[in-house]
Amino acid sequence: MKFTRLLTLFFAFALVFNISCNSDNDNEITAITYENGYFISNEGKFNDKNASVTFVTRDLSLKQDNIYAFNNNNAILGDVLQMIAFNGNNAFLVVNNSNKIVVVNRYNFTKVAEITDHILQPRSMTFANGNIYVSNNDYGTNKYVSIYKISDLSYVSKIDFTEYVETILTAGQNVFVQNASGGYGNKFTYINTSNNSKTEFTVPNGDINKMISYNSEIYAIAGGTTDSYIYKIGTTGVTETQVLTGIPNATNLQIDNNRYYFSSSNKVYSMSMNSTTVPTTPLFNAVDGGPYLTLYGFTVVDGRIFTSDIKGFTQDSEITVYSASTGAIISKFNAGKGSNGTFLNQ
Repeated sequence: MKFTRLLTLFFAFALVFNISCNSDNDNEITAITYENGYFISNEGKFNDKNASVTFVTRDLSLKQDNIYAFNNNNAILGDVLQMIAFNGNNAFLVVNNSNKIVVVNRYNFTKVAEITDHILQPRSMTFANGNIYVSNNDYGTNKYVSIYKISDLSYVSKIDFTEYVETILTAGQNVFVQNASGGYGNKFTYINTSNNSKTEFTVPNGDINKMISYNSEIYAIAGGTTDSYIYKIGTTGVTETQVLTGIPNATNLQIDNNRYYFSSSNKVYSMSMNSTTVPTTPLFNAVDGGPYLTLYGFTVVDGRIFTSDIKGFTQDSEITVYSASTGAIISKFNAGKGSNGTFLNQ
């Protein structure tokens, strides 16, 4: 599989196109590891088993699509790739509707293992205290966190929930679970990893749309019909609140270089973590894909904002990369169907 060369421009008004490598020398650009680049997770269309991963070099000059198939004898990754997590030399691919976690070498993407024991509709995963914690949620009777040893991937135990379990994160050696889904729910749970006991908390306003980890701290964004809220949370509950006055239904919280980034509909906002002044003008307006599909993928890393227009799962996603400081378009390129996140592999 040859690489595609990307033309990168730094002006918001410029049109950016893919340029395929057609010369003999270009087609020979295969002696590259996946270190120091980005993995884009493409969940694929539900029930079509066409999940995939796209790799883009860190300078945004080259990309390679469907790298799991390419490095594993055209093997099918599965159905609905939820996210990618890293530990040691491995990358962990959470494949939701295939009920498995595929473990690959993060530098050559060859498969090394697979976790299926007590995996049911996995949503997210994290690492803490020598263990892997996986949230499982079939939106029915099964809602739990399953635990495995990092050393040999063996099953340890599970923690049952009555509320939905979605994003699961680590701060220090503490694990936090988002008990809200699809913009509904105001609860989160702290898991004490020394004994795997759990404590449930409620945010005071709004429904939690997104939880993230930044500098060993946990932050959540909750949306309301008029205002939204960014919460800093810990083992005792909410510790700080930033009210986003006049910004309804905010979601897609990210933090980079001590700045908050979030969205409301297709509007993307930025503000300093130290500021109390709520932005009134968006950094930029992204493509409006309609309810639940607008900014389906939204990641801020390296001073860049990676967004995806998934075009209703009817064709490959269009990735647009913006400058996090100016909102100018840096690059555009296609990835797989249903691109939902970008992950830096160092």
